[in-house]
Amino acid sequence: MKTLITRASMVTGLTAAILFANVAVETAAPAVPASPVTSRATRQVTVPAGTVLRLRLNRGFGSDISRVEDPVSATLSSPITIDGRPVLREGSLASGYVSEATRPGKVKGRGRVAVRFTRITPAGNDARYNMQTRSWVAVAPATKKKDALTIGAPAAGGAVVGGILGGKKGAGIGALAGGGAGTAVVLTTRGKDVRIGRGTTLAVRLTAPLTVNVDQ
Repeated sequence: MKTLITRASMVTGLTAAILFANVAVETAAPAVPASPVTSRATRQVTVPAGTVLRLRLNRGFGSDISRVEDPVSATLSSPITIDGRPVLREGSLASGYVSEATRPGKVKGRGRVAVRFTRITPAGNDARYNMQTRSWVAVAPATKKKDALTIGAPAAGGAVVGGILGGKKGAGIGALAGGGAGTAVVLTTRGKDVRIGRGTTLAVRLTAPLTVNVDQ
């Protein structure tokens, strides 16, 4: 009899525990469903080769202050549109490098510098796209006219001094001496370097199509 009472008590206690657990579950705060993950719908658009990108320099460069492979960067100053819709917005960041930096020689040659852009990050987007562009090149102006004046002025001065010293023969010697001095000045003086300042806008042409993702 005692055994039966004990078993009945155990069953009663177990039943009560189950009922209490059910009540606790039912009275608990309902679970908040997870918000669905939304992704922006995008489509691929190709900017054709030959398109000109107008890029405003973030930092200057030059034949005398830059080295080959120095980094360069610029922002797009005018948007690129395809079928009336923007593909690359103003402010997109283009990056590249100095592809040539040549100082002028003492005898001949002019300062020359070139850059090439290889990557672009659209404004408002973290994506980066490789691109191929033609090198943008700047060459210092020729100095032949200035060199001629440098040579000619001492020659004229020599002729005047020679004429005073000894007539026609002296004038000839003076002219040769003056010309020689002028030539020496030119051979020991470099020509002009070329620098492109910050804020300058470069017109850079794509040499291959550029495909980017844009919002639909």
